[in-house]
Amino acid sequence: MRVLVIGSGGVGAAFAKIAARRTFFEAMVLADIDADRAGRAAAATGDPRVSALALDASDRDEIVAAIASNRVTAVLNAADPRFVVPIFDACFTAGVTYLDMAMSLSSPHETDPYSQTGVKLGDYQFERSDQWAERGLLALCGMGVEPGLADVFARYASDHLFSEIDELNVRDGADLVVRGYDFAPTFSIWTTIEECLNPPVIWERERGWYTTAPFSEPEVFDFPEGIGPVECVNVEHEEVLLMPRWIEANRVTFKYGLGDEFIDVLRTLHKLGLDRTEPVSVRGHQVAPRDVVAACLPNPADLTTEIEGRTCAGLWVTGRDRDGNPSSQYLYHVADNAETVGRDGAQAVVWQTALFPVVALELIAHGVWSGAGVVGPEAFDAVPFLDLVAGDYGSPWGVQPVASASEAGR
Repeated sequence: MRVLVIGSGGVGAAFAKIAARRTFFEAMVLADIDADRAGRAAAATGDPRVSALALDASDRDEIVAAIASNRVTAVLNAADPRFVVPIFDACFTAGVTYLDMAMSLSSPHETDPYSQTGVKLGDYQFERSDQWAERGLLALCGMGVEPGLADVFARYASDHLFSEIDELNVRDGADLVVRGYDFAPTFSIWTTIEECLNPPVIWERERGWYTTAPFSEPEVFDFPEGIGPVECVNVEHEEVLLMPRWIEANRVTFKYGLGDEFIDVLRTLHKLGLDRTEPVSVRGHQVAPRDVVAACLPNPADLTTEIEGRTCAGLWVTGRDRDGNPSSQYLYHVADNAETVGRDGAQAVVWQTALFPVVALELIAHGVWSGAGVVGPEAFDAVPFLDLVAGDYGSPWGVQPVASASEAGR
């Protein structure tokens, strides 16, 4: 396998450091609009198999040429979601395997945004699934941590823990603290604004996909391994668009533990129009307000030892166990910042996102995961993936019982 990683920021660089300990790939090229950044990320691996090049992720033809000149067989899209379409299309043109960690962007319903869906996350990609399948090409979408690992958990729960699933509820929370900053997100603020201020999507068997208002339906979820209770709210996320396509359930949701301060900041940015992506004229220069916000905040990838605490990604599943008894279980993975910085020099949120596409590519390289068309992680057997994560990759995951929704006071 010869891998092209497009985007050499925090996640792309961490992906390379993790993958460099593995033998499943012959060569890896880290590509970025900033050639120096790609070069630094490649050098940090200390692996002669890893090289770097300058690449414009918005230029489909340039991506196709890079795939051909480097004899690439698989592409990981580690750029932000704005570049999904040109990278995805370039991989189809070049005839190579495609992976991403976020899907093509959504746009709200024009007249009823907080009830009806408009263009959903991933619609552009799923509309082209038959074309990919006809050519025998695989596009594995949403293969980070959330989406990604959470979707693998859904498959595992369906195949091994439950005979009947009522709800699949992704719950993400942390106790991370960033020292020295009044406000410093631990993940891309551009992406965070996109997913948190868009109308969240919920799926129900009788209703299909529908939307609600941002930050709706707050609930307190008690996260494991000492993180404790965190208030979570509805956020737009790919899992809700992926899981119902492969897993039988009655309801699918995604809630994120943002905290009151973070929500207030996002609401203020929205009120001021600073979440907009359309350029405005400032003293003769065209700039996007959201890009200005991102430039004013610390780069999450540069925050390493300044962060303390842990982050937890997981899936709360309710239904009936294999014996037909009521069951409520939380499948989860915790990343401790001190451990991830010590292991690969990457902060916990970035490292956790980067780990799972490495595992997926290893399974694809060895033919354990195979297929064609546009698919999510739920389409594959979860066991070899989870065994590899906890075994060779040394990052254990867990399962613990949780109070039912009614007992939890939702």
